Amino acid sequence: MNTSWTKYLPERVRYKVDGRQSLQKALGNTGWLFADRIVRMGLGLVVGIWMARYLGPEKLGLLSYAMAFVALFSPFATLGLEDIVVRNIVRNPTCRDKTMGTAFILKLIGGIVSFGVAIGAIFLLRRGDSQILCLVVIIAAGNIFQAFSIIEIWFNSQVQAKYTVFAKSAAFFVCTFIKIALIISGATLTAFAWVSTVEIAMASIGLVIAYGSKVGSFKHWQGTIQKAKSLLKDSWPLALSVIAMTVYQRIDQVMLGEMVGSKEVGIYSVAVRLAEIWIFIPTALYWSLFPSIVKAKSVSDDQFYKQLQKFYNLMALLAYLIAVPVTILAQWLVGFLYGETYARAGLMLSILIWANIFTFLELARSSFLATMNWTKTYFVTVMFGALLNIGLNIFLIPRYGGIGAASASLIAYWFAVHGVCFFFKPLSRTGTMITRAMFYPKIW
Repeated sequence: MNTSWTKYLPERVRYKVDGRQSLQKALGNTGWLFADRIVRMGLGLVVGIWMARYLGPEKLGLLSYAMAFVALFSPFATLGLEDIVVRNIVRNPTCRDKTMGTAFILKLIGGIVSFGVAIGAIFLLRRGDSQILCLVVIIAAGNIFQAFSIIEIWFNSQVQAKYTVFAKSAAFFVCTFIKIALIISGATLTAFAWVSTVEIAMASIGLVIAYGSKVGSFKHWQGTIQKAKSLLKDSWPLALSVIAMTVYQRIDQVMLGEMVGSKEVGIYSVAVRLAEIWIFIPTALYWSLFPSIVKAKSVSDDQFYKQLQKFYNLMALLAYLIAVPVTILAQWLVGFLYGETYARAGLMLSILIWANIFTFLELARSSFLATMNWTKTYFVTVMFGALLNIGLNIFLIPRYGGIGAASASLIAYWFAVHGVCFFFKPLSRTGTMITRAMFYPKIW
């Protein structure tokens, strides 16, 4: 009998996991991520509601617009390296130092480029708006610190999320109490923008400490041109995919701000917040299960596709368990939490929450595409989703405001994840598997 944490599980579940070390490791890793995200979700939601009530829709809309605008350029700071680094380290652990060192340098350069491009773009778009310019400069500075997320990627490749949880949670708690102090003291909007950047910087310091204490010195990291070319060769389609994905996830708030106004962005951002707060669930599962899916591919195609179908099924089932009750309670929930000022966000939430089905399934599908190294295919699917979202936003936002933006997102998410699969023969099997998961998400 295993004497680890599995002894606390129900007997039927313990029977399935006893003796299966990889499964236990994945479940333990997921447990750490879930605990972290649940605490963050609870505390972050409470403080976020307090902040939304304090700022009001207009000021919250300005802050949300600035964050969404910076997010459009954040892919330059990640370069799509996450899945590639995990895949390479899992397949060849001896390449760790070269992979980590090179990826760090690439991400640092990308963060600096992201910072510069975001500032240049907002200056051209809102040259006379000094407040938005200031907010974007402050928030964009956080992208430079994204280089240190390579440490988090390494811990994910080893299914050791608890160390990143410690580092990032410490930063989150400190900055949460700073936000509370700012609300009590009646701080300006700029102060809240600074907190978001400080949190990223503090989390980066925590990751450096965790890596140094648990893994070893950074002096072994090596950055080479040859390794950089190799990483970028595999990652550039993913980087373009992340850009396209960011566009179809964040362009709605930017377009709302340009076409309707900051107040509508503030109301819409409340719906987005309540819909996206659940994304920690598939994200935690993804980083816990992705290494095992990569390994399953090396065993056999049959094992690989069985694992994938289970992953799709699990993601769909979890999304339904969230979407149904949230839809029923959306109007009441928004009014109760945020007040009548944000009441229109209720209907927006009841639409956006169904987009989570495809967000959950997209994460599962990305594990398939990354393992197959079909990064170009991934880019094409997401690009179509981004273009469709922009087109629908142009048509729907002037007529329906935030409700139109929510509807555009739902349609675009479905097409990018599921609908587009039937336009490409290599993805037809994937489309069928996703269809099966949507209609019959059996997980046992």
